[in-house]
Amino acid sequence: MLQYASNLNLSDCYGKIGVPRQLVITEDPTSIPRAVAEAGLTLPLVAKPLVADGSAKSHELSLAFDQFALSKLDPPLVLQEFVNHGGVLFKVYIVGESIKVVRRFSLPDVNKCELLDTAGVFRFPRVSCAAASADDADLEPDIAELPPRPLLERLARELRCRLGLRLFNMDIIREHGTRDQFYVIDINYFPGYGKMPGYEHIFTDFLIGLVQV
Repeated sequence: MLQYASNLNLSDCYGKIGVPRQLVITEDPTSIPRAVAEAGLTLPLVAKPLVADGSAKSHELSLAFDQFALSKLDPPLVLQEFVNHGGVLFKVYIVGESIKVVRRFSLPDVNKCELLDTAGVFRFPRVSCAAASADDADLEPDIAELPPRPLLERLARELRCRLGLRLFNMDIIREHGTRDQFYVIDINYFPGYGKMPGYEHIFTDFLIGLVQV
């Protein structure tokens, strides 16, 4: 689904949207280093389970720092280039025409020294879950600032049309050190709306609107 967001031109909406380069690995972990090299992906890489079945493992992310560590990963999975983003992501819930955004803690930034001195795979269970809310955290203003509303509205409208979905959410990050460069790093259809603040009224209004149409 991220492919639908990768070719959108939303530069007129107070920000730019991109998708980190990624690669799907379905089997044979020993082939991962070669596949990554052939695809030209840059380390470190985020490894995400390909199947989201609600289990704890399906919510676990890994960060691989070197080529040797790649062969220790457990396919099937998606490898995605890591983008520093201040350790905070924006979870954007779409319910019909409604948009709700919450802040969640995410993977920490990786500086150049850490990239040179760190090896192996680091695992992060349940990143960005509801318990990792950053809405009330004392964050730097440039990290805490939400994506521009016009950008989210245009993005949601385009994805609704391209995906044919009216119930989905997105994980969006702002590249650290920039104000208007955003990346969509994940899209989920029919997510757990119980984690969205005020979901009862928003979801009820959506269902009533469907009946009235």
